[in-house]
Amino acid sequence: MKAFLLSFRSEFYKSRKTLGFWCAVLLPLLICLLMFIGFYSNSDKLIHYPGMSLWMRFAGGVLNVTGTLLLPMFIVFTAYSVNSVEHKADSWKTLFSLPLPKMSVYAAKFIYALFLVFLCLALFVLFISAFGTLLGTIKPELKFSEYRMECTLMQIYFKLLLSSLGILSIQFLLSLLWKDFLKPMGIGFVGTISGVIMGAMQWKYAYLFPYSHPMLALTNMMPRGKPDATPTLHIDIFTKDVYISMAVAAVVFVCGYFIVLKKSVK
Repeated sequence: MKAFLLSFRSEFYKSRKTLGFWCAVLLPLLICLLMFIGFYSNSDKLIHYPGMSLWMRFAGGVLNVTGTLLLPMFIVFTAYSVNSVEHKADSWKTLFSLPLPKMSVYAAKFIYALFLVFLCLALFVLFISAFGTLLGTIKPELKFSEYRMECTLMQIYFKLLLSSLGILSIQFLLSLLWKDFLKPMGIGFVGTISGVIMGAMQWKYAYLFPYSHPMLALTNMMPRGKPDATPTLHIDIFTKDVYISMAVAAVVFVCGYFIVLKKSVK
């Protein structure tokens, strides 16, 4: 455990000034701020909605932007940024020759990439709640104070985190194997577009394709009906697509360790 924590801390110090780290912080802030400005500017058109509908429209607008394309592409970028330092310095052999268990070094890099994704999604929950509450304060005619959505948001984004594990594991392995950013980026982009199409078309086997899991998570949770009606939102976190995502992550993580271990000693 000490070796893992040491490696994890090293990953933080190496990446804390990189674009990958700051994207995890600034992306949620920017998107939620833009949504706040949009709601504030059009508050006169929203005053007749009940509190729950307002929260669903506000959170749903953010989710529609991030869950389908931005989240998978952020994962692609994050997975590469965690490994880009070693690629640029050509220091994989040096890294794995340190007097630390090789599994600790490998696991720390993967868990740090997962931490950046978790940080990004957690900040979405925080900023959605904060900006929605702020809207209800400075625009009392908007009935945000009638409903609290923090627990629901945590469930939604926790499911998004679990549904993204398969993508993260695949992209993490690809970014380890290739120095060139364009190869894992290209595969991630094609996979994301394919996953969005499969999810949107509701193909019955889409749950087997990891890049479709965030899209499936959103479509299964989003309420149906008129926007001014009282929405109902049922969140079943552990669905079959989430189980597939976790299984893919576990298998690829183990396979990736042996693949990279052989590669690092050549």
